[in-house]
Amino acid sequence: MAKAAILEQVGSLTIGEVELAEPGPHEVLIDTKACGLCHSDLHFIDGAYPHPLPAIPGHEAAGVVKAVGSEVKTVKPGDHVVTCLSAFCGHCEFCVTGQMALCVSKEVRRDQTQAPRITRKGSDETVAQMLNLSSFCEQMLIHEHACVAIDKEMPLDRAAIIGCAVTTGAGAVFNACSVVPGEAVAVIGCGGVGLAAINAARITGAGKVIAIDPLPEKRELATALGATHTVDAMAEDAVEQVMKVTGGGVHHAIEAVGRQASADLAVKILRRGGTATILGMMPLDCKVGLGAMDLLASKKLQGAIMGNNRFPVDLPRLVDFYMRGLLDLDTIIAERIPLEKINEGFEKMKQGTSARSVIVFD
Repeated sequence: MAKAAILEQVGSLTIGEVELAEPGPHEVLIDTKACGLCHSDLHFIDGAYPHPLPAIPGHEAAGVVKAVGSEVKTVKPGDHVVTCLSAFCGHCEFCVTGQMALCVSKEVRRDQTQAPRITRKGSDETVAQMLNLSSFCEQMLIHEHACVAIDKEMPLDRAAIIGCAVTTGAGAVFNACSVVPGEAVAVIGCGGVGLAAINAARITGAGKVIAIDPLPEKRELATALGATHTVDAMAEDAVEQVMKVTGGGVHHAIEAVGRQASADLAVKILRRGGTATILGMMPLDCKVGLGAMDLLASKKLQGAIMGNNRFPVDLPRLVDFYMRGLLDLDTIIAERIPLEKINEGFEKMKQGTSARSVIVFD
């Protein structure tokens, strides 16, 4: 039996109890210790992205392995782990060509002929597992390739936000953009993902790191995490400010909001040959593009789901960066709350003035 925040209908979460099945051959049962609130969860809660209901959201978590299936080789009971929504099979075309974040193999989920991983307490009603994880719950039952063991000295509340915000933001800088020391980087949107990207840009030795956000509180956080310059996203001359600071535009513009206007801004502030990387979950009817002159200037536009991560390798390295004082996760976490205050946490997210809220389980 486990307590969880259940999305019964679009709008808000209800605290209830669920039952998790016994681990299958390649599954891992985890006692959840911490879980971040991500804007992607809010897209499902508000109904912008459809999902079968009832369901348990949550996908940015860390915990301790309680039990493993008979064929599990990668973790063992007692291991501290970070989970990742981009579970991978290990042998499809995407996996064997190093694009593990693109794997969509059904092998990492239970099929409809098997008993569900999560059911309502005292009944056979299935509670849908969201993004292979459903971390707003005291326990998670997941495929072994959706988690990785980490150093037990790593604080689990900080480790949790590596599972999505940092993997996505820092991964975009390290993997998707391959930022070269001295290059100019702009990050549009200074929430958890954007702040992680800014922090990673500093680690890579980017020459100018420009944080673009409408809120002064967020721009201040960005400066603490490594931004060399800040720009008000709502300023009429925002593009001109970036062009002046950089002498012609940035090499990399990273969009971490998920809005049409911010994606368009990312393209506008590129220098010739620059790349815009869209990380935010855009409204499903949005289209982002390059104009004829952008193409003639060799500008590029790309997505980077979950930072194009290879999480069995990337996550332990990010943990090591934190332990060595390179990666600043403490500044990104705004508050730690119990599961019962999860709806209040999402309301605070909608206000947009603070960074990450993290649920801490007893």
